[in-house]
Amino acid sequence: MSASSFRDYLFAPDHPRVAEIRGLDAREYAEAATRDSFAGPMIEGWKKLYPQPFKGITNNGVLRPGLFPLAPARAGEEAPTPEMAAAARKLLDALTPGQASRLGYAVDAPEWQSWANPEFMQHDTGLRLDELDAPLRDAVFAVVEASLSPAGFELVRNLMRINGFLGELVELPLLMNEFSYNFALYGEPSETEPWGWQLFGHHAALNCLVVGTQLVISPVFMGAEPDVIDAGPYQGVVVFKERIALARGLMAALPAELRAEATVYESMVDPAMPEGRLHPGDERHLGGCFQDNRVIPYEGIMVPDMPAEARTILDAVVEDFIAYLPDGPRAARRREIQERYSETFFSWIGGWEGEEAFYFRLQSPVVVLELDHHTGVFLSNDAPAPFHMHTVVRTPNGNDYGRALLKQALAGS
Repeated sequence: MSASSFRDYLFAPDHPRVAEIRGLDAREYAEAATRDSFAGPMIEGWKKLYPQPFKGITNNGVLRPGLFPLAPARAGEEAPTPEMAAAARKLLDALTPGQASRLGYAVDAPEWQSWANPEFMQHDTGLRLDELDAPLRDAVFAVVEASLSPAGFELVRNLMRINGFLGELVELPLLMNEFSYNFALYGEPSETEPWGWQLFGHHAALNCLVVGTQLVISPVFMGAEPDVIDAGPYQGVVVFKERIALARGLMAALPAELRAEATVYESMVDPAMPEGRLHPGDERHLGGCFQDNRVIPYEGIMVPDMPAEARTILDAVVEDFIAYLPDGPRAARRREIQERYSETFFSWIGGWEGEEAFYFRLQSPVVVLELDHHTGVFLSNDAPAPFHMHTVVRTPNGNDYGRALLKQALAGS
């Protein structure tokens, strides 16, 4: 797709896409979405997936054991557990009893799997931030900030700000605003016992579990429509430009034959794609909400076959994807991913030059990283565009939600 501005694709205010839902709040729209011709079938499909007991994403349907041992983190890889627990306790102290009962779940509760990334609220898990007063929201954000790197926290907040910007653009601020997100706690905040938190809403979802000094933040969904704020108090916010440039650079660094082998489909909507490869909401990415048990076969080329220049760029791509993690857990995650490069596959869909839209996936026994350019949802572009993207981080073989660590911790207790 040639270079264009997202503003070229704004719906007219009276267009049915936006006019028919204007004035609905999040709870009213949650009901209306079930009857929508686009959202309704997606919701029905997800309803069938949500109750399934958690197993984990695999490449062949068989969990690979022993990948995620529960042990004290290595020196320099420790989680900021004391700071996280302190922030969470301050949040709990600020809640009313009714709020506390809605916010908290058992550490192994199935509600972990209720997160979703669309603008409609399918599961009302935890507390809704736009229904809280500012001091309580700040206490929630303090928990998130204590668990992430500074860059990661800023990215999450910028995605929320972009959501608010989009809501103002299309005059749907009740549905899409800076705080239209749910937050929940799992377990009791502790320096030693497992507990965690979850934040999810339109284009931002993070699931964080800490066990002593080990931290897992996965699944992670981050996206944006559009990818820039060009007016208002947050003018100048831009997201994912470096990640996209690195991905294009990686493809450019591959020899032509490897680039062709990595490209599993030449077009973003390719006639060669089998039925079901394109999802109406997820489009090409495979690890989105309610896909906790999906089988995702390996595709493309293997990392050891890449030339040195491409592997260097790949390291930078990985670093950009995991930059939300604080220093210690980021070092642990980087090591965990790089140690499995010999078993890691890279695949691509679409073009890679100029402003062409694309999808790519990096997949190994310990990680799935995806980026997918999308068509418009609240913009009118009917072809994937670089100003609307979804990104996904998954930990396959059972450690999404830190579940592999949690099982060991609960068994040991």
